[in-house]
Amino acid sequence: MFGLIVMAGFAHAQVYHERWRPQFHFSPGAHWMNDPNGMVYYKGVYHLFFQYYPDSSVWGPMHWGHAVSKDLVYWQELPIALYPDTLGYIFSGSAVVDKNNRSALGRVGDTPLVAIFTQHDPVGASQNRNDFQNQSIAYSLDNGKTWSKYSHNPVLRNPGITDFRDPKVFWYAAGQEWIMALAVKDHVEFYRSINLKGWTKVGEFGQDAGAHGGVWECPDLFPLDDGHGHSVWMLIVNINPGGPNGGSATQYFLGRFDGKTFTPTTAGTRWLDYGPDEYAGVTWSNTGARRVFLGWMSNWLYGQRVPTDPWRSANTLPRELGLEKVGDSLYVTSTPVKELDTLEGPPEQELLEGSRPTERSGPTAPLPGLAKVNLKTNKAAAFGLVFSNTYGDSTVIGYDGAGRYFINRQHAGLVVGPDFDRVYTAPRTSRASTINLTLYADASSFELFADGGLTVMSALVFPLHPYTRVMLRSFDGAVASSFSVTPLMGIH
Repeated sequence: MFGLIVMAGFAHAQVYHERWRPQFHFSPGAHWMNDPNGMVYYKGVYHLFFQYYPDSSVWGPMHWGHAVSKDLVYWQELPIALYPDTLGYIFSGSAVVDKNNRSALGRVGDTPLVAIFTQHDPVGASQNRNDFQNQSIAYSLDNGKTWSKYSHNPVLRNPGITDFRDPKVFWYAAGQEWIMALAVKDHVEFYRSINLKGWTKVGEFGQDAGAHGGVWECPDLFPLDDGHGHSVWMLIVNINPGGPNGGSATQYFLGRFDGKTFTPTTAGTRWLDYGPDEYAGVTWSNTGARRVFLGWMSNWLYGQRVPTDPWRSANTLPRELGLEKVGDSLYVTSTPVKELDTLEGPPEQELLEGSRPTERSGPTAPLPGLAKVNLKTNKAAAFGLVFSNTYGDSTVIGYDGAGRYFINRQHAGLVVGPDFDRVYTAPRTSRASTINLTLYADASSFELFADGGLTVMSALVFPLHPYTRVMLRSFDGAVASSFSVTPLMGIH
């Protein structure tokens, strides 16, 4: 059993009137949202497009919704950017800044932003054809405010493959060409183009690598600096189902890329987020050396049944990706972007005195339900952070002492889908003798960043009443060297 160390008050602050509405994550004002799409940074503005159905809170004919931010924290939702047409729904894709107008879609003084996306023909799908997904483009000449579709779409026709979608395009300077990573059934194919209009297949990867419990979707390919002036290529591949804790999830590979072939230098399957509720994650383009990742915070096992209204779904926190060496192998780190620090309220409520725990009934003042929790331990031994209310709902997040982090939502509140009320685990990658953990708590979600982002877990929760306290419990001799709760402001 756990032994009580310390408890802190954890009062709720509601900004929106809707129950479970995220307060510092982006969510649409109303209706259905899933994959983030077309994420591009241009002239000081982060553009976020997303799979959106404006007529219902369940999946339907896909559009591209649109939101913008100058700091990755505060978002403004804009009118729908792309609507379905005779070629089909607007499925997932990417967007680039064509600064040299290689597409010839720009005009003097107006650099084109070009979106590349899958068009899904519902008629062809209903007829059991195998060529109903093709790649099209659209362009904007007013900095992303409005979009026009290319008159000769599609630009990449389906050769007869049922799953042929989610193009992620980037400029490959070494070859002076555009490269597209495309999800094709159980692998990724690479295409090249000089003008974003004509595409030629140059390579493929993945039939015998990584996880294959479901279809591959939403790839992303880009270089990361290893800290020594060398580039390591990272290939993101989302998969549904087949995630480490069931349903959909995001895996990644590290390796080399020469414009045609991706050669992995890591073995086995690695997950960017081990929690049940991160999917379709990709990164912003045109951000220079900085690489910022964002995912859909849900799971296809139950995403259409979560109890929110009038909206359904939110994004994860934006996360900056990096590399860290553990032993002889490189791993990806994922940490919340530094801009989120602006949401922090008054100075942290420190819940320990010195290096020894002090039992308390709570801090001297109530804390908002939106919070960042930091915990450091003096040894890698078992502990749990228990978030709870007075009505019996609780979520426990911690470390089991045997090499695994966990999120336990067996008693978290409403159960919204298969295997929702269970314990989710993630292997600990770090070999450090102590544990350093940061946890973000919003109205209906937790995001855990352990050991500098080497292990990440995201999970939705729907307590019947807001959580009002957090308690640190420990066993196996673990002593927290620091434990603090920082209130966060909402973004609306």
